[in-house]
Amino acid sequence: MFFIRPVSLAAAVLFTMTAAVVVAAETNANVSSKPVYVPDTSHANEPMPDGVLAWNSLMETAEATNEQAFARFNFTFTNITAGNVTILNVHPSCGCTTAELPPVPWLLPAGTNGEIKLKVNLEGKSGTLFKQVAITTDKGIKNLMLRINILPPPPMAEMTEAQRAAGLAAAKADRQAVFKGDCANCHVKKIEGKYGQQLYNAICAICHESPHRASMVPDLHNLPVPTNEEFWRTWITAGKAGSLMPAFATSQGGPLSDLQIASLAAYLNAVCPSRATNASAAK
Repeated sequence: MFFIRPVSLAAAVLFTMTAAVVVAAETNANVSSKPVYVPDTSHANEPMPDGVLAWNSLMETAEATNEQAFARFNFTFTNITAGNVTILNVHPSCGCTTAELPPVPWLLPAGTNGEIKLKVNLEGKSGTLFKQVAITTDKGIKNLMLRINILPPPPMAEMTEAQRAAGLAAAKADRQAVFKGDCANCHVKKIEGKYGQQLYNAICAICHESPHRASMVPDLHNLPVPTNEEFWRTWITAGKAGSLMPAFATSQGGPLSDLQIASLAAYLNAVCPSRATNASAAK
């Protein structure tokens, strides 16, 4: 009887250890039974062959207005192989283009459909743009092409004689009136993010390039005084008291930042070169 308890305790310990080993072995067996798919990237830098991903299109065209902030594209595709395809990277050709898709690497089992959304920032751009986006997969690279046609702004509605007369009277009374009330719809609307020529067309051309330009509004292409970039910057910033020329700087009640004014001065100095010398201006 003296040896019964120690033997029983040893047996209990041995049984417990055996059970733990069995459980651990079963756990390890369960973990190792789930294989992890690792794509073969040896062909990732090669052109993607046909018969891998079927695309709705490899080139899309979008029409954008001159005031539109972004052009957007949706490309859809299907994995038409019998196995997995993994998208490793999506790389636009420039920083103004961004892609929206699931996190990469993006595993696409056979028969899977997918969608890649692309967005192009149009700020400061005009004309026709071409962009390229490289889709890198473990089966090779496929390039998507984007074309954006930025349409010119629609012509402004013609003002009636009565409207022109009312606007002229308001400007004579207060040269900053063009930035207030209904006048702001033409003189201030949609200038955010515009610089240089786009800004000139949006805020200056309505007066200086108008076919109905008032007699007291000068033709900037034929000024009788010498001009340079500093000349334009000064006039745009402060305008001229006692005239119709308003002050455009935000510090003086206008709508333009210093950077926008600098861009206008540089643009005008380029497209309206000085046509008078100091000697001719003094006569």
